[in-house]
Amino acid sequence: MYYLRTVASTAPGSFGPVPPRRGHRVTSRDIAREAGVSQPTVSRALRGDPRVAPATAALVQTTANRLGYVPDAAAQTLITRRTGTVAIVVADITNPFYPELVEALHDELGRAVYRTVLLNERTDARGVDTLMRAGAVDGAIVATATLDDRTRTLLTGERAPIVQLVREVDGVDRDAVVSDNHGGAVLAADLLVSLGHRRIGLISGPADTSTARDRDAGFEAALDRQGVRLDPELRRRGEYAHHTGHQCCQELLDQPEPPTAIFCGNDVIALGALDAARRRRVVVPGELSLVGFDDISLAGWESFRLTTVRQPLAEMAHAAVRALVRRIEGDDGPPRRTVFRTELIQRATTGPPQR
Repeated sequence: MYYLRTVASTAPGSFGPVPPRRGHRVTSRDIAREAGVSQPTVSRALRGDPRVAPATAALVQTTANRLGYVPDAAAQTLITRRTGTVAIVVADITNPFYPELVEALHDELGRAVYRTVLLNERTDARGVDTLMRAGAVDGAIVATATLDDRTRTLLTGERAPIVQLVREVDGVDRDAVVSDNHGGAVLAADLLVSLGHRRIGLISGPADTSTARDRDAGFEAALDRQGVRLDPELRRRGEYAHHTGHQCCQELLDQPEPPTAIFCGNDVIALGALDAARRRRVVVPGELSLVGFDDISLAGWESFRLTTVRQPLAEMAHAAVRALVRRIEGDDGPPRRTVFRTELIQRATTGPPQR
């Protein structure tokens, strides 16, 4: 238990605060009285609610600090029936994409005064069901949505707030925050064709994900629009993993007429393909151009300098957290789908074909 330190009484007629009774725990009502605002405004300001004016939020925080306010998590849970905890569900924490996403989400949730529980779908596929049914979390941000019945059951069966991030399932009543995967793949195709490539390979992600579906569709549509045929012999598919790119790139290079360029479903696949090309002493980008998707931090490292399509993870995380907080606070409006623009980042793995 934390108590406010005893302070000297102010002289009659002074404007200093009247100290609380000895042993009295400072509450949000104390802060409201001292700051001259309502108690709900204090609660929203301390949660980082963006609806509170910045000047008011600063006044509330300053007053809380001066009074020595410490939130009582147990009391808040009993009063509000909320835990102040949100689950983040990812597919594979060993994939470099997910730590970057989790870090952005953790920072945003911290600013909204929420704790986080991280669930790895590979090792705890039913964890989010258990936590939400037990009331242990106020909601979840799910970045693992697949187009199968299992994910659809979770998204439609749980009454607690859930926001889909990065991936989505069509036709479910849940908010979704995604990037323009179709448009991003069009950017990649247009780049490769503009460089002179006509024999182009495609290494896709899992067929049961919206990201792979939309990126494949955008890439094929862009090639078709420019009269470039995507040879079925140059198509491969696998997990969003390094080994997928490494294995599939070797298979494509073994073709009687190998591709001069490959579009990869994400950066991790592309880095695997780059390793395979280097192992085979294939010159990148002279003999083989490579394009990824995501623009994870590794993509920009000097050792890789990968050309890729950027999706703005920090902005997407911010939007997902705001959407979830709105739902937790009672917003029962129709589901919102927020789509962020993608951007082509041209580095050192693309160039005109030599042959």
